[in-house]
Amino acid sequence: MEQFDSGSFDKLCDWLVKGDKDLQTVIELYGYPPMWTRPNSFETLVLTILEQQVSLASAFAAYKKLKDCITITPKKFLNLSDEDLRACYFSRQKIVYVRGLANAIISKQIVLKKFETADDAFVRKELTALKGIGNWTVDIYLIHALRHTDVFPIGDLALVNGIKMLKDDASLTKEDIFKLAEKWKPYRTIATMIIWHYYIRKKNIKLLH
Repeated sequence: MEQFDSGSFDKLCDWLVKGDKDLQTVIELYGYPPMWTRPNSFETLVLTILEQQVSLASAFAAYKKLKDCITITPKKFLNLSDEDLRACYFSRQKIVYVRGLANAIISKQIVLKKFETADDAFVRKELTALKGIGNWTVDIYLIHALRHTDVFPIGDLALVNGIKMLKDDASLTKEDIFKLAEKWKPYRTIATMIIWHYYIRKKNIKLLH
């Protein structure tokens, strides 16, 4: 599977905009998107789990509070009590999810290093076997931590709403959006980042990290 890096990212953006006038307009208006990446680590997966179904601001508040409390490793996380984690704004469910992930890494059921040379399907199968990790979480991890070039996180509201805004069509269904995204293969990750960039700029969203 192909990965993007700082040497290829802008070139992949250029390839995409040649075939899509809407994406070209985004680049013309706002420039290239940031290359949003994160380390391939337990800490990154914790942040991604925190981002499930909440605003980025509230997820980051919990993440920052946890980071102020501990160096975020599986062992140190497991040493925290429910009370400690509630003080870090963790919900009951997310305490369960992250503890499950921490135990899976410690027991070597999950080996993050192995994912660096694995395909999307293998990573998805391994991670979705854990409680609380679904397709959206895996998609975000594949994009930010593993830098795979052809991930399309259809469960991401910012992406879906960004496409509806860009195409000026609020009636688009998920099926419609999947069809639209076909022409962005094999670089749907890069198209996703261009659309996130557009959505963030149009909505004037302030990113905290």
